[in-house]
Amino acid sequence: MRMLKGSGNYLRNQTLKNLAKAIAFLLLLSGIGLFLFFRLLTASVGILEEALAVVALAPLAGFFIYLRKYHVYLGGWNGEKRVANLLCAKLSDDYFLINSVNFRDGHGDVDHIVLGPNGVFALETKNWSGKIACNGDTWQRPGRPRSASSPSEQAKRNAIRVRHTIEDYKKLAFSLWVEPIVVFTNDHTELYLDRPTVPILKLLQLPSYVTTHQNLNGSLLYTEQQLELMGKIIADQSR
Repeated sequence: MRMLKGSGNYLRNQTLKNLAKAIAFLLLLSGIGLFLFFRLLTASVGILEEALAVVALAPLAGFFIYLRKYHVYLGGWNGEKRVANLLCAKLSDDYFLINSVNFRDGHGDVDHIVLGPNGVFALETKNWSGKIACNGDTWQRPGRPRSASSPSEQAKRNAIRVRHTIEDYKKLAFSLWVEPIVVFTNDHTELYLDRPTVPILKLLQLPSYVTTHQNLNGSLLYTEQQLELMGKIIADQSR
């Protein structure tokens, strides 16, 4: 597989930023703790010590908040890397991979775009773990409120964005369909699917799905030159 664009920096930057904030709050909490420890060794507990003990709750909460965000972004970052690594290992050079595409419309990025002779695919990757139920476009995780964000709807929106971006190019002389796919990268995911509106796959199912996907005619759709043109269009229209 030929990679036209590597992973973006957004998830990496968010991971490192939240880790730095968690460490900063931990250091602040440690400083307050050490000060209170030495005060208790040399003086009795007074108003100052009680006030500092209360103040210490703020950096304690901040530490756990940013530590949780760090793990969320780290999981997403690792998940996207796993998708890219697996596709590059399993797909031939007939396919092109573009990672972390951020179009100029400002509506977020597309995790991965795969361009192949048998089709174009827009991938929405999730690192969610545990039991996950999908009914149509409605998603539910046990013990949590119904998810306001729908990965399948996001995948469809991204597929439309990719198709419009390519079709709007003035030199394009062929029709295009972009297949939306939701991919779960966490090994501890249990999926319960009821009439999903897009293909919902686990990571290891992805390469075979892409390579065996057939259009209505069961024939190849795009030449290497057309795939390279689509890759250039996407690169030119992304930032």
